[in-house]
Order: sequence, then structure tokens, then C-alpha cells
Amino acid sequence: MTFSRGCATLLLALTALVAANPVATPAAAQSFAWPDTTYLRTHYAKREVMIPMRDGVKLFTAIYTPRDSATSHPILLTRTPYSAGPYGDGRYPRYLGPGPRFASLGYIFVTQDVRGRYRSEGRFEHMTPHKAVKRGARDVDESSDTYDTIEWLLRNTSHHNGRVGLWGISYGGFFTAAGMIDAHPALKAASPQAPQTDWFLGDDTHHNGAFFLTSTFNFMLMCGMRGEGTSMSCGRPFDFGTDDGYRFFLEMGPLANAERKYFKGKSPGWSDMMRHGTYDSFWKARNILAHVKQVKPAVLTVGGLYDANNYYGALRLYQAIEKQSASTDNAIVIGPWYHGQWARDSGSAVGELTFGSRTAETYQDEMLVPFFEGHLKGSGMGKHPKAWVFETGSNRWRTFDQWPPKEGSGRSIYLGAAHTLQGDSAQGAKSTGFEEWVSDPARPVPFAGANSTDMDPDYMAKDQRFGGSRADVVSYRGEVLTEDLTIAGPIKPTLYVSTSGTDGDWVVKVIDVHPNGFEELVRGDVVRAKFRKSFARPEPLRPGEVTRLDFEMPDVFHTFKRGHRMLVQVQGSWFPLVDRNPQTFVDIYKAKPSDFKKASQRVYRGAGRASRIEVQVLAPVPVP
Repeated sequence: MTFSRGCATLLLALTALVAANPVATPAAAQSFAWPDTTYLRTHYAKREVMIPMRDGVKLFTAIYTPRDSATSHPILLTRTPYSAGPYGDGRYPRYLGPGPRFASLGYIFVTQDVRGRYRSEGRFEHMTPHKAVKRGARDVDESSDTYDTIEWLLRNTSHHNGRVGLWGISYGGFFTAAGMIDAHPALKAASPQAPQTDWFLGDDTHHNGAFFLTSTFNFMLMCGMRGEGTSMSCGRPFDFGTDDGYRFFLEMGPLANAERKYFKGKSPGWSDMMRHGTYDSFWKARNILAHVKQVKPAVLTVGGLYDANNYYGALRLYQAIEKQSASTDNAIVIGPWYHGQWARDSGSAVGELTFGSRTAETYQDEMLVPFFEGHLKGSGMGKHPKAWVFETGSNRWRTFDQWPPKEGSGRSIYLGAAHTLQGDSAQGAKSTGFEEWVSDPARPVPFAGANSTDMDPDYMAKDQRFGGSRADVVSYRGEVLTEDLTIAGPIKPTLYVSTSGTDGDWVVKVIDVHPNGFEELVRGDVVRAKFRKSFARPEPLRPGEVTRLDFEMPDVFHTFKRGHRMLVQVQGSWFPLVDRNPQTFVDIYKAKPSDFKKASQRVYRGAGRASRIEVQVLAPVPVP
């Protein structure tokens, strides 16, 4: 397979950096010099064990111990649903640890199959609910499994220094977050990277209740199917038989057809989603954010500005720890990366965007390595920033003592008449009227300019000019900037809308238009209107009635340079990234073809109906 085809799905498995057959690596990444198997064989002894949990279930675990026994070493643990292989004595992975430098720094590397996956016993459950109260040995979760694993390692591994670090990317980030809760006293540092935290509100499978079709479909067919044995594993990427994902998913029809045609009852995760179309007790139980209280280990959360999978999770986990565990040494890194890129290549580019430096190497050398070295080898990190964040547009790292930065000042940017953006409230209030388009589920707006069967990892960096020519995409263009404009933190749209239907999606895209015409997506997201008041109790829209929609898009840190323009686009679909809304008030997961209807959608502007985006603006800082 090529790097682009199926890559977004495979990148969900980046916790399996120790896998025997890692995904293909693009040419630009080759300089990211991981140690090879020869180095690891020479410097590390391997053993495989089955570690018993408190309920008797045994988890497969691979332990790689430095052959240098003259000193003691910290333990660096990752727990993964994507294979702790390669399996067998004498078989070594191509790399170990969360970055290229770690193998030479003297760690005991431990990789474990979580319960119910690959060679571990037990039953696997997606986004395992945390049990805050455990009444006996049978009450287990990922927190208790992490605790029991660490306890066993301390008793049965030689030459350790009594300190343990925990890390993981994507799903591994979820297991890392879970392991920080009620942590073993020896767990001193944890780095959840692109962690999954809430599959309904913002990670992977849904955004604001809208179903993310391509990524979820691919992931569940590849890594969510139950095989013949007791444990689940990942197979080959699904063969679409075409490169035209837009046509494939359109011809598949309603979501219910996916179960009948492809899943056929063999994917528990897909089946669960199709049964839970609202934010009910099922989803609330799988929100790990509610449980990160009194976290004892130091935490370094990592997220990517171009991570379409789990950037939400990184932001929300950092924020939850700040609010619920104030004494925790809690920091965040936000770099210019797609999902997991910081662990696979130099980070010098995403798609057509370049950043002027090897950003992933800077992160590894100046942020990640010092974090684990400091906390696991006893020296401590000393004073360090709360947040390292990369400023796109200006292409530089900056540090802050909180995120979003307290230095920001609020500004509203209004949708104005004649498809303009207005920067002051008085002018915005004068622009009374609306824009109208027909949203047709049979011809939804594509999410990218080229067809794809997956959520390509670099789609956010691709030129957005493909959307402007469509009649069902409404564009509002700002004036050419006479000075730099820097925004930091979340973008908060407020839309006044109406529709001839009883439900609908509204997608907002904030775009940086370069002088050469290139349209750079700064941030885009979707809101499903039936969830406007409650994700648990959806309500229909009344045809023709003006309704206010408020939502929040994940944080940005971007400078619109002098000579550039800001462009805001509003549309009713984003396909097949997001599933089609029938535009009738139904359970979309059970919708029939007859439920899908054209609808006339409007977005309003002016006094009393001032649609806008709200941003935080930072004072300009000269580039050295």
C-alpha cells in the first residue's frame, strides 16, 4: 500500500511503534534516524512474559532490558491495542520508545498488549469505562491493569531504579491517560500523545455529535473486527476496489447499509456506535476526562495542530488536569503535525505547508527527552513552561505560562454583506440579510479537492480553493491585511441559521488566503443542529425558524501575515469525512434512503442575527 492510502487509519496505530512491520514511511521521514534491529539486539536483552492481573487475566508483555547491568535504569512502559510484537524469542522490533534517542539513553522498555488484544487474555472493550470505586478483584479497568503491571515489573525486573514512565500515541494515549488515574506510586511521568478522550464530542469518531465516516469506517474494518479467537487484532486495510471514496460512500447509502454490507455483526465497536446515536450513559461512561483528578505523575500531553483524529483529546486532557488536579506538574506541547507525525518524521512539512525547521526533532530533543530524563533519572526538570506551542504562519516555537495564553484579547469577526468579513460590531450590525443555498444529500460538499477513501493525514494542509466554486458553499472574504494578525486558542462560531428541513449540519472553515491564491485551512469543524441544546436530548429544527448555533473549534495558533486575507466559509456538508445528514429529524444510524431530503439552508447576518466567529488576538511579536 502507499503512504496516503489508508494512512490515516494506520496512524491510529502509532502506539505500535514496536511492530514487526510498521507502516510505510515517506521519503521525507527517512532522516528521522531510529535505531535498527541490529542496534537493539546488541544493546538489549528481550524476554516475553504473561503478567497476571488482579482478576487472574494474563497480559502479554515484552521486556527489553539494557545489557549494561552496571547501573540501574528507569522503566518506560507503553500499553497498546496494536500489537506488542514481533513475537518470539530473539525477534526484535525496528525501534523502541517514544523517540529515536531513547534507545541510547538507558531505559528498560516494556510493551504490553492490553486485555483482549493480540496475545493477551480477557475481553477487549473500546474506550474501557473507568471504575472510580473498585469493590474487589473483579472490578478492573485500564487504571488497575496499569497498576498491576507496574507492581509486577518492579518485583520481577532486575536493574531498575524504581521509577516508571508511561507513554502512548492515539489509542495508546487513552491507555496512558487511564494509567495516570489512581496511579502506582512508582509512576513518576506520563506522556499521553494525541489521546482519545471522548468519542462522541470531539475525538476520532464524532465531532459535536456528527459522525466521522471515513476514519471510523476504515478503523473499525481494520482494527475493530472480532476474529475466530478470544482476542482481537488488526488486519489488512479494507479493499475499496476504487480510489474514489466520495463515490464509494455515496453509493453505500445510509449508514445502516455499512452493517449489512461490510460489518455483518463482527465489529462490536461499530455495532455499539450504531446503537448509541446520542450522548447517553454509554458514551458518558467512556469519557476519561471526568476521572483525571489528583493525578500524581508529571504529565506532558502532546497534540498536533493538523491532527484531524485526536487534537481535541490533547487539548481537553490538558485542560481537565489543569481544572481537576491543580497540583500536578502538567504541561502541553502543540506542534505543526498531523496524527502522530512527531514520532515518525522530522516535522518539517505537512502536505504543501513547510515550517522552516525540523519541528519534531526540536520537540524530541528539547521537550520530550528532558521530560522523561528529568523525572525518571532523579534530576528533575526544574522550571519549564506550561505550554510549548508552534505558531504557524510565522513558523516558530513559543512558550507560555498557560494555554490559551492570558495575553489574548477577544475579537468578533462578523459575516457581512456582499460576502465580506467585518471587523467591528457596528458595521456588522448594519449588514442585515442572509445567504441561502440548497444542501443536497445526493451531492454533498467534499472535504478535499481530490478523491480519497480515507481521512488523509495531510488533508488539513491541502489547498481549499476547490470549495469556493460551489453554489452550496458560502464564502466571506476579509480585506487584505496591512499588518500581521495573530490568533491563539479556540475559534468560537456563532451562527444564526434556518432550514426548510428539521435537522442539518453547518460546517465552518477559517482559511488563510495567501497572496498567490493558495487557501490554507487554519481550522474547520462541524456542528449537528439537533444537538444545539443537548447532546443527550436532540431536538428537531422548526422549518423556517431562525435558530442560534454556538460551538467551539479546537485551538489554533496562527499568524495571518500582512498581505494575506482571512476567508470564512459556511456549508451544509463535509463528505465523506462526515456522514450525510438526512436533514430530517431521525436516528441517522437507522435512516432509510427516503429520509434524505434536499433543504434550503440560510445563514443570517446583521442586527439581532449577527453571525460571527470569536477569536483571541495576540499582540504582534517580531520574528527574530
